[in-house]
Amino acid sequence: MTIKIVTDSSIQLTRAERDAYPIHIAPLTVQYAGETYVDGKTITREDFLAKLTAATTEFPTTSQPTVGSLVELYDQLGADGSQILSIHCTGLLSGTVEGAHTAAQQSNSDVVVLDSKVMDRGLAYQVIAAVQDAEAGLDLEAILAHLDEIRSKTETYVFLDSLDAMQRGGRISRVAGLLTKLIKLKVVVRLTDSQLQIVAKGRGSKAFSKVLNEMQATISQQTLVDVGISHVGVEEDDLVKIQSILQQGQPDVPYTVALTSPVIMSHVGLKAFGIMYQTK
Repeated sequence: MTIKIVTDSSIQLTRAERDAYPIHIAPLTVQYAGETYVDGKTITREDFLAKLTAATTEFPTTSQPTVGSLVELYDQLGADGSQILSIHCTGLLSGTVEGAHTAAQQSNSDVVVLDSKVMDRGLAYQVIAAVQDAEAGLDLEAILAHLDEIRSKTETYVFLDSLDAMQRGGRISRVAGLLTKLIKLKVVVRLTDSQLQIVAKGRGSKAFSKVLNEMQATISQQTLVDVGISHVGVEEDDLVKIQSILQQGQPDVPYTVALTSPVIMSHVGLKAFGIMYQTK
């Protein structure tokens, strides 16, 4: 039986990957100044960043794909009897996976929904593997087992220049956000299966530099498959510095450096960046 793969537009794929693999992407929507945009169709990541940068009191927000649109997509893809595996951004940052579960129950197709427990480039690792496994003829059980293995070998760290966006999204207390403004606290969090775990915090860029150097020391002892650096308007020179630190000792590992998706931008805020990597 054919297995078709669905994901959402928070995924970080290269243009070559989008062209090479039959991945069906359900777009999130963006709301700003009374207008609604479709992620990746009527608004680009660059456009969303510009709106986020210009915002002072009213900030752009994102919404998950509607249940109705997911049901329609699932019914269309499964009309020929195919199974559908729908893999989405961690439920810690987006309600898309919850909506996908609801849509799967309403769809006439055979749909399995998976919370990837990761985001952005980490989500791509699982989605691409799922497509490759399906094309190789693996059944759903074998694919899910493989994706669980990939998840266990994926690390995600998010470097927050400010906690303001997390505060607006209701993910930290208002007091913590106020404290951040007063002392310009920078925070680094590690994404786990169940929480955003604080691993470092401090004032100024030294807090980030220390974690980057520690991360480089850790990954130098491992064999990497891929590294992703996704960001919210970080300067090019700074991105080059980040990559050069991480590449020490393993210069041939492929890197994907790009703007993150609107849903992630809205949650982590300007100048934030994430580092995701997969080990063998």
